[in-house]
Amino acid sequence: MKRPLSRLIRELHRICLLVAAVACFLTENALALAADRQISGKVVSAEDKNPLPGVTIIVKGKNTVGTATDTDGKFKLEVPEGATLILSYIGYISQEVPVGNQSEVNVELAPDQKQLQEVVVIGYGTQKKGDITSSVASIKREDFVQGTVRDAAQLVQGKVAGLRITTPSGSPTSNTQINLRGINSIEGTANPLILIDGIPGGLNTVAPEDIESVDVLKDGSAAAIYGTRATGGVILITTRKNRGTSRSTIEYSNYVNIQSIARRPELLTGDDYRQKIKEGIDYTDYGGNTDWLSEIMQKPVSHNHNLTFFGGNSTTNFTGSVNYRNWEGIFLRSGQNRFTGRADLNHSMFNNKLKTNLQLINRITRSNGAVSPANDDAAYGYAYRQAIIRNPTDKVIGDNGKWQERDGYFYENPVSLLNESNFNSSFKEMRMAGSLDYAPIDDLNFKLLVSNVQNSNLEGGSTTFNHTSTRLGNQNGTAFRNTYANNENLLELTGNYSKTIGKHRFSVLGGYSWQDATYEAFAASNWDFPTDAYDWNNLGAGGALQKGQAAMSSTKNKWQLAGFFGRVTYSLSDKYLFMASVRREGSSRFGVNNQWGTFPAASIGWRISKENFMGGLGAASDIKLRAGIGVTGTIANNPYMSQISYNFDRAQGAFIGGKWVPGFVPARNFNPDLRWEKKEEYNAGVDFGFLKNRINGSIDFYSRKVKDLLYNFPVPVPPYLTGSMFINAGVMENKGLEVLLNIVPIQTGDFQWNTGLTYSTNRNKLVSLSNEQFQAANDFFDAGYTGEPIQVSTHRVKVGEPIGRFFVWKSVGVDDKGAWLVENKEGEVIPIADATPEDRQYYGNGIPKHILGWNNNIRYKQFDLAVNMRGAFGFDILNFQNMFYGNPRNKAYNMLKTAYDPIDGKVLTSDLVYVSHYIEKGDYWKVDNVTLGYTLPANTIKGLKNARIFVSGLNLATITGYTGIDPEGVSFTGFSPGSDYRDKYPTTRTFTAGLSVTF
Repeated sequence: MKRPLSRLIRELHRICLLVAAVACFLTENALALAADRQISGKVVSAEDKNPLPGVTIIVKGKNTVGTATDTDGKFKLEVPEGATLILSYIGYISQEVPVGNQSEVNVELAPDQKQLQEVVVIGYGTQKKGDITSSVASIKREDFVQGTVRDAAQLVQGKVAGLRITTPSGSPTSNTQINLRGINSIEGTANPLILIDGIPGGLNTVAPEDIESVDVLKDGSAAAIYGTRATGGVILITTRKNRGTSRSTIEYSNYVNIQSIARRPELLTGDDYRQKIKEGIDYTDYGGNTDWLSEIMQKPVSHNHNLTFFGGNSTTNFTGSVNYRNWEGIFLRSGQNRFTGRADLNHSMFNNKLKTNLQLINRITRSNGAVSPANDDAAYGYAYRQAIIRNPTDKVIGDNGKWQERDGYFYENPVSLLNESNFNSSFKEMRMAGSLDYAPIDDLNFKLLVSNVQNSNLEGGSTTFNHTSTRLGNQNGTAFRNTYANNENLLELTGNYSKTIGKHRFSVLGGYSWQDATYEAFAASNWDFPTDAYDWNNLGAGGALQKGQAAMSSTKNKWQLAGFFGRVTYSLSDKYLFMASVRREGSSRFGVNNQWGTFPAASIGWRISKENFMGGLGAASDIKLRAGIGVTGTIANNPYMSQISYNFDRAQGAFIGGKWVPGFVPARNFNPDLRWEKKEEYNAGVDFGFLKNRINGSIDFYSRKVKDLLYNFPVPVPPYLTGSMFINAGVMENKGLEVLLNIVPIQTGDFQWNTGLTYSTNRNKLVSLSNEQFQAANDFFDAGYTGEPIQVSTHRVKVGEPIGRFFVWKSVGVDDKGAWLVENKEGEVIPIADATPEDRQYYGNGIPKHILGWNNNIRYKQFDLAVNMRGAFGFDILNFQNMFYGNPRNKAYNMLKTAYDPIDGKVLTSDLVYVSHYIEKGDYWKVDNVTLGYTLPANTIKGLKNARIFVSGLNLATITGYTGIDPEGVSFTGFSPGSDYRDKYPTTRTFTAGLSVTF
């Protein structure tokens, strides 16, 4: 009986435990059910008491418990005891509401004026976004393009209407190509003025990870305060700073990427050669099957690391950052590493009346490889050309164990070119800046900014005895050594008074600026060395020195710039806005009769949405009309173009100061009337916001006229010393439309989608090439060049006509023998052999008529996705690749597989020639950047404030009918746009994985 009893006891015990567990479970749920209760409510706008649909409502601390208001602004929700609701809605300030014992919770959300109160950087100061009356684009850090970023410009690629940014080269040493509102100069500086925290610099001055915002001054009224440097626009880059907060954090981010060529040309292979030989085509078969393009390429792996420190308190704080980037290229022995360090120290005293800032930026860039980064598109591009034309049946290494070479001056082993040359460069820059900001009374402050920028570059290059320069030129090794140093100083003193009196708000700015720069350079080269082991470290050993054939040169130049400027802004009731500025500037680059100029600007704005008659349009959050006019200038590229100059030539001489001086010849005429190009620009625009700014953007129309264009005129000798002279003559016009549209289609607690569109169109025209004193010999000038063996210009710019047009024989097919038929100037069809230069005509245009960008940012819980797409439409491209390698005439060179495709049923037999057949439509749509990231929930790891991992793809896909490599990898600046040159560093496709953490 004992066993059954004990078993019974055990079973009863188990039943008791089970009953207890069930009871506990039911009790807990009963308590929970008792605690949870339903509440209801309504959410309206505190401004107009209108209901707000789609407001996100969650229970604090329980992100999975939430709802959203309906079309009437009403909601229902189950909440626990002691719950606090978090309400959020785009365009409104988020609000926390304790529920307490309420069963009905009604909430008024206040409009968030943050967007209009957002600070935008303008010339010599800042301004609230709602007060801007000019065309200014501001991109903040959270909206930057993500993933692998080449420089500061690529951060805002496709996000600023009218600012076109492309990457035509895949080289790790090249920069982005940038242009704002079209072409505005023939011989002057066309690039935008780039300021880093107010100090002139470049797109690579600071690491992209170290940038807080990028502001673009697009129109003349915004940029005129910078005078002669502002015609190309002004880009203001603001670096990251602690800004007086008491935070102490460390941020670390890194990424690694791999690259591949975006698109390879389809060339004949060794097997194709042998098939053509069987078909009776005269090819030479060397027995191999070499992919020459693969032979000069590598599989690059690049990495980037960034470390940023923030520390201090509201009185003294600092920011420090270190960035290291090591990028490899897809071509053998191409790459670059870069180190950038920045330190920023702020200190305030005397009750914050005096604020000081010290900033140091140190940048070191080193390149090791085969050719100079300054010429990598040409030098690596030449190796690229050789890889394309090389016989695919040939070998890289011959039977003698040496590089396989063949006869022909322009036929070289591309692998040899990259392996038998050496290059090394070291660029160093130190930027030191300090400022004092003193506010003796409220609303008044004075600021003194001084800076010194010193940079230098030392480079050397050499070729070995096995380089083709020895075979072709019997040079027995070559070497060169180049160096330059640049020292630039800046001093600026500004005073600013701002005051608000009732409905009136105004500010007055006045200032003085001084800038000077000194540049020095030295270069030497030699060849015919006893050994190639010296590289560039023993130039004196070369035999060319003893023969008097070694080269040596040196130069030095200096320029100064001084300016006085002022600006007034005024706002009445935040509705009527006004701004006016003027700059009086002098430059040593111009003639003694025209060294000073005046650059005025004015703009007005009307916040029409604040008028009483707009009260019935509840959907309109903000509507502002604005218009402005401004005058800016363009400086000459050479600082001494206004001064007479002589070159040394032992065989000649010249009269200098009334005396005959042997060995000197005039090189440049005295030009005392030389002055800056003057751009007058009108801009009209509207800024708008609807549905509490869930839809917002701007529309701008501009018209600019550039007068006094710098142009190289022929002049008589005598009375002039030389036969040409840069003279201010001519007029150019530019007109365009820009549209920016930002939309938040979806916003809930877990999901948000922001999308933005940019559109721009531009039309330009050369109005004249003459002035009252000088008349150009022709009403046109030619630009662009095909290169050998065709050797003709590609474009013509004509007075009264658009810029960017190709000038070419118009092909209309081929004859029975496969020779080109073209249209002559009378419109008749003639053989190409009978065509004359006068039969060439305008055909197509290399400047896009329409440029479009579409940017999307999607967040779902901890995941984020960015998709950036861009496109250009209404333009043409001259396909150099097809023009040179799509013709089967020259059997000594390899060619495209399409070279034997029939045209009008016949295989082409004409020699290489520039005809319109090679000009193609360049329209494209590019899925450019896709980045997927995941952010770890807060407090996942103790001590870790934030952590995010991401993967990214760059230049992922291109939709186009263009048959070349990349429709975006062409030149669009200058006067030969749309030229897809054959010697190039091809564009690449990049895949990136990265990590960022904050402690």
